[in-house]
Amino acid sequence: MRILKILNNCGRVRAISVIAALTCGVAAMPLTTLAEPSHGLAIYGKPALSPDFSHLPYANPKAPKGGVIRLAEPGGFDSLKPWVLKGNAAWGVGVHVTETLAMRSIDEPFTVYGLLAETIDTAPDRSWVEFTLRPEARFSDGSPVTVEDVMWSYRTLGTKGHPRYLGTWSKVASMEQTGPRSVKFTFTEQDRELPLLMGLRPILKKAQWEGQDFSDSSLEPPIGTGPYVIDKVDPGRAVTFRRNPGYWGKDLPLMTGMNNFDTIRYDYFGDANAMFEAFKAGEVNAWRELSAQNWDSEYDFPLATSGGIVKDQIPNERPSGIMGLVMNTRNPIFDDWRVRQAMIEMFNYRFINRTLNGGDDPRITSYFSNSVLAMSHGPASGRVAELLEPFAADLPPGTIEGYALPEGSERPMDRAAVRRALALMADAGWTVQDGRLADAEGRPFTFEILLNQSGSAMRTGSETQQIVNIYVEALRPLGITPRITLLDSAQYVERTNNYQFDMTWYERGLSLSPGNEQRLYWGSEGVTTPGSRNWMGMDSPAAEAMIDAMVTAEDAEDYTAAVKALDRVLTAGRYVIPVNFSPFSRLAHSAELKYPDEIPIYGDWPGFLPEVWWQETN
Repeated sequence: MRILKILNNCGRVRAISVIAALTCGVAAMPLTTLAEPSHGLAIYGKPALSPDFSHLPYANPKAPKGGVIRLAEPGGFDSLKPWVLKGNAAWGVGVHVTETLAMRSIDEPFTVYGLLAETIDTAPDRSWVEFTLRPEARFSDGSPVTVEDVMWSYRTLGTKGHPRYLGTWSKVASMEQTGPRSVKFTFTEQDRELPLLMGLRPILKKAQWEGQDFSDSSLEPPIGTGPYVIDKVDPGRAVTFRRNPGYWGKDLPLMTGMNNFDTIRYDYFGDANAMFEAFKAGEVNAWRELSAQNWDSEYDFPLATSGGIVKDQIPNERPSGIMGLVMNTRNPIFDDWRVRQAMIEMFNYRFINRTLNGGDDPRITSYFSNSVLAMSHGPASGRVAELLEPFAADLPPGTIEGYALPEGSERPMDRAAVRRALALMADAGWTVQDGRLADAEGRPFTFEILLNQSGSAMRTGSETQQIVNIYVEALRPLGITPRITLLDSAQYVERTNNYQFDMTWYERGLSLSPGNEQRLYWGSEGVTTPGSRNWMGMDSPAAEAMIDAMVTAEDAEDYTAAVKALDRVLTAGRYVIPVNFSPFSRLAHSAELKYPDEIPIYGDWPGFLPEVWWQETN
């Protein structure tokens, strides 16, 4: 097994270069502005790469082209249109087929470099941003990318696209063509992140979609500008992407060493067990192992023992994000923080982690664990306390004073946790009556746990069900017997998009540069607007104020304080029962698949596999 390591102890400085470096020195300097159009734009300071860079640091410019990589996805798909709410879109379309004006480097907290755009210009106060298209930019059918295509894409996505596009579009005061190849966006409010976000919207070909209802799902292959085109589609089962030999951007420094496979195929399987069996048989080339216990015990099959499979642990320096069981506060029984804390108390993490994972991986203790953005678990102080103080009367206990998860017990039943949970439930008006938990009118405390039988990005369906089964047993001493509902992917997406669940499995990846996307995750509009990521239904003025403070911060110290304050609101809000995370990814893959020695700070995120990988043949 090859265990990759960051070069030395200074490696983490890369992950916090924008945060720590600014806090230590650059923050005292005036904000960096673009005196003239530039090749890139960073959230703070300057882009790490100079205008004459030859390739991204995590791409191998000598990587050979050719070969096939076969990857697996759970569930199925009924659409090739990932930009709308309707349908269950195939993975990869938005990654391989379409491009954006700018491309994010996954080796910097938040920096974008011009892709379809040749240059990026912005005001000193970031009140506007202007992109100038590369004259050579082309769609896969050979037609040029025009400002008209850009403006149509932004307007259409912002008004008819998936809700994730609406928040940023609502902050655009005007969009105008300023030259033959230039478009300018002027914003309604101060927000340092907006110029970067405006570069990250997919550019679609206006002529392809005119006359259609864009909000409808579709199996029509989109015409994009990306390095791949859709080659074959077996609806619900497989989609194959073929590298476009006429790709307009193949000689760009941004693309050097990237997009090396001739063919990328995604096969869909009913569940994770079927996916893993396909991997063991050599029908799938890469497998992300989520269980430390399985990593140590399940790789004795012939392809692995013969050397045909390689096991790598790939480090990352990104926050843990949040993963676990989310409680939907739209259901009145979960609207009380005491009930949510009682549910957390009854989740005996220490026993579950030891039983299912060997106890190796650490627990998620805040939304930004594993990073310098994570809150402390003691009392808030300094700027963090100042930001939270105006909301003190309405915040759950522990937000300012300090909050930590219960430690749990090695035994299946944590008796101390049961006592604490019963007391919390009694305070909230629920007591055990004739062996079941009920309110003063005798109405039982009951809820549904909704699960996707195909699993998720970070947990297989069987793993989540094992966790839930143990949890359901642990709830029995409280007189609670939840019902478990298993759905296929399409039904699960439909219900979660419309928040029709009480409790379900929840995963949200977070970056080292959280910003406007946090409103999509936790903003009050998501309480009623379908398709947001605010599955818990939180409506917190404090959270929204912290997000406002983040996106308007003028130095890294204030920014970091705002993120830590938001972390406190989220964590002490007790919306999610968190599980474990790993500070590295466990990737098993075919031995002929290779990747660069230089691992980006967002190791194993989109942009890494399969983008910078290649195939070596003898």
